[in-house]
Amino acid sequence: MDIYFLNTRSGNKEKFNPLDSSRVTMYVCGPTVYDYVHIGNGRPAVVFDILYRLLSAVYPRVDYVRNVTDIEDKINKAAIERGESIEVLADRFTRAYQQDVEALGTLIPHVEPRATHHISEITAMIERLMDRGHAYEAEGHVLFHVPSDPDYGSLSHRSLEDMMDGARVEVAPYKRDPKDFVLWKPSTGATPGWDSPWGRGRPGWHIECSAMIEKHLGRVIDIHGGGSDLTFPHHENEAAQSRCAHDGNEFVRYWLHNGMLTLGQEKMSKSLGNIVTIRELRERHSGEVLRYALLAAQYRSQLAWSEDLLKQHKAGLDRLYGALSDSDNETSSAYADQSIEQYPASVTMALSDDLNTPEALAALHQIAGDIHRSEDARERKALRAQLLAGGWLLGILSKSPTEYFQGDSRIDAATIEAHIEARNEARKNKDYAGADGIRNELLSLGIELEDTREGTRWKVVQVQSDD
Repeated sequence: MDIYFLNTRSGNKEKFNPLDSSRVTMYVCGPTVYDYVHIGNGRPAVVFDILYRLLSAVYPRVDYVRNVTDIEDKINKAAIERGESIEVLADRFTRAYQQDVEALGTLIPHVEPRATHHISEITAMIERLMDRGHAYEAEGHVLFHVPSDPDYGSLSHRSLEDMMDGARVEVAPYKRDPKDFVLWKPSTGATPGWDSPWGRGRPGWHIECSAMIEKHLGRVIDIHGGGSDLTFPHHENEAAQSRCAHDGNEFVRYWLHNGMLTLGQEKMSKSLGNIVTIRELRERHSGEVLRYALLAAQYRSQLAWSEDLLKQHKAGLDRLYGALSDSDNETSSAYADQSIEQYPASVTMALSDDLNTPEALAALHQIAGDIHRSEDARERKALRAQLLAGGWLLGILSKSPTEYFQGDSRIDAATIEAHIEARNEARKNKDYAGADGIRNELLSLGIELEDTREGTRWKVVQVQSDD
């Protein structure tokens, strides 16, 4: 099956041809771990999880690496404010991040490297850049000399003048050129640091990813992903230093960037203070609902985040699970590790067109509709298998219908079943007012009853407030 992506570098949709069809390599920038991550950080985790699932169905091996930045000035500041070491703080929030994105249904990458575990690789790459004339030492810093790379700006499509306008460029007297960026900076006093040929210090942000990519995936990789806010300067700098460390050779073949989440009119950002964390969202919504909402927009587009959005997509997920209600409580995980031909063509075709998840979700809803319309038990069973298989590619329908609809109940199942039995007895005795009273009592507690040919089912629903 042919797969197409919008390659940020070319600006065009291109057919994906891996360097080695027996091993696809993919690297995704993870978070800087100094606090709980916001839902915007969850978007690339989910987007590239979908890509990982799709590629794994087509190719025999996909090496997926998603890093963690665990040394950075924001981490240093947070550790000092909390009175703990950067290791303790970074460990805690790395675990929190992993728990949060796991709740969003993401598969575990093959490697989750941390910058502090790769200091020797980082210093070795810096030395290579210096040997080739692309970096220089100045006042305890080592800087990459941007004018030494003739291809600088080719990823973000910016001229050198554009880069100076409004960019996060630190003007310092020790720089040969204002656009030069730090590869290594000195550490003094309580600031964390490591010994290096240039004295005790710590790495700059950009060099960390280049060194980890070379260590775990090689000098040339197929796919590099991340948020669109990383295109410049992070990915531009990363590409420049990697090319120059490898004598101008290709570094990344396909650059993919997801769009930003917004709250109101502004990009969700810790620096702006307008974030909502995955951790707090999980107190009100299941991770699967959050994932569904993230998939409801094409990954490159901007997505306006709101509680109304979540209510809308909770209803969509309910409809898909509702189509599975007559099944034997099978889950989509039973359909992992299949070849691409075994998944619904309508879903794979949508995903192969630059990860068109809205179209893929629409395809699942079409299958769900076919299930409801079918009068043939055999056909319904085959359609449910297709729905679950497509659900696995999208990372949803991972629970049984019973677990999904009943899993968040504040009342134990035995109590609910006793109420249902009492209601059935009331209906048998033609006490319809009493039966309705039991139904309404359960509904006020967040339990909705549904009468079917197979009997009365129940599910958890959100209780409407009086406000």
